[in-house]
Amino acid sequence: MTKVGLVMRKIQFNEAQGPRIFAERLQLLGAELGIDIVFISPERYVSGYDWLPGYEHEKGDLVNYDIVLDQIHSHNIEHVIYTVAGFTYLKMFLKNSVLFPHSFPDPALTGYEMMKPFYQIVDKAIVQTEFLKNELSRHFGVEDVSVIPIGFNEQLAQKYYDPNLVVDNRILWIGRDEENRRPDLVIEYASRNPDKEVFMVFGGERYRESVKKYDIPSNVKLHFALTQDQIFTLMNSAKVYWSCSKFDTFAMPLTESLAMGKIVVKPEHPCYNHISATHSFSGNEKNWFELVNMAAAIPIRTSNANRDYAFDAFSSTVMKEGYRTFFSEWLKN
Repeated sequence: MTKVGLVMRKIQFNEAQGPRIFAERLQLLGAELGIDIVFISPERYVSGYDWLPGYEHEKGDLVNYDIVLDQIHSHNIEHVIYTVAGFTYLKMFLKNSVLFPHSFPDPALTGYEMMKPFYQIVDKAIVQTEFLKNELSRHFGVEDVSVIPIGFNEQLAQKYYDPNLVVDNRILWIGRDEENRRPDLVIEYASRNPDKEVFMVFGGERYRESVKKYDIPSNVKLHFALTQDQIFTLMNSAKVYWSCSKFDTFAMPLTESLAMGKIVVKPEHPCYNHISATHSFSGNEKNWFELVNMAAAIPIRTSNANRDYAFDAFSSTVMKEGYRTFFSEWLKN
């Protein structure tokens, strides 16, 4: 089998959220296409918690090139997908290196200024949305960009879908305890709407400690590092899925929520333009609480229109065909 390296940070491989799920999905898909996706990550990093100085962010990645290159060479790998901007310099060592960004230099994100210089040397990328493709072209002149969604698990979306189990006052939010994700807004909403049952799912166990800083109302149920089966079970039970992040590169739970027929409330930022189904409503801090309540009051339990749109646009089948086309061209070099 042809080997392709997937370079991510160690902490991203360790967590039960977007990057790890993407990695596992790509590895399974690769095996179906006759490609061995080899996980590669530096061993050195400072902490399991965000925002502490050290190797969690782009500048720190530079000191880990020796470890990453040793792993790449030990597997005789010539093609690499890297997901962190700090590894753009892999292009100096490997002609066939492509960026699949897990973050992006957008002013809404921490580290925005620090990321920008790394993007100046990107020449090839895979992104999740047309918005990101356009941004790479507009800001950094990158024209060789493939758009391939991170397809949701169709089997789980079929297995756990049951409108009879929807709880009409249940609101679901999935994210991290990071300022960009705005968990504080969700907690404030729950405090103001005691009639709602609000589930907050955090992607890593490390957030179990950090969320202790909040005054959590009794109608908020906290979960940490759920499996995909647990996510889809819980998602099926909620009527509304609410994302209030400032910016998203992946937005995986949003596509999964559409596939499960949820009524969706999302930010009006254009990075979410692909979430454009019949029962998906865009808002901001000024009207989100009203939008969430309106969504909960809609006289349908699930949206077949949202579900059909997701299967057409974001399924694992769509992802597989995207990578089949991409690999057939890229691996020729």
